[in-house]
Amino acid sequence: MGTDPQAALSAALDRLWVQYLPLMRERVEVLETAAQDFAAGPLSVDRQQAAQSAAHKLAGVLGTFGLTRGTVLARELEIMYSRQNAPEAALAERFSSITAEIHTVIDSRK
Repeated sequence: MGTDPQAALSAALDRLWVQYLPLMRERVEVLETAAQDFAAGPLSVDRQQAAQSAAHKLAGVLGTFGLTRGTVLARELEIMYSRQNAPEAALAERFSSITAEIHTVIDSRK
């Protein structure tokens, strides 16, 4: 009697999720900090690149786990952080709200 391949895959993904969760949370923190800093003024090149990189990596890993909404949001942030943005309240709010939604997507996966 063999094991169910779907159950085995699901269990493997669950193990990977647990392994990557701290790293994903760390990347969300990078995005949260960047959004807060942007609300106060222009981001340094390093901070902007770190946010862009964190968003890029989150887009990939969230897609791996089937969290399509998280991937879409992270890609949007990646594109936004790839531009030279002048500080603007509405844009700072958008950075924050997208990041909060990514946080919710991650927390919603059991």
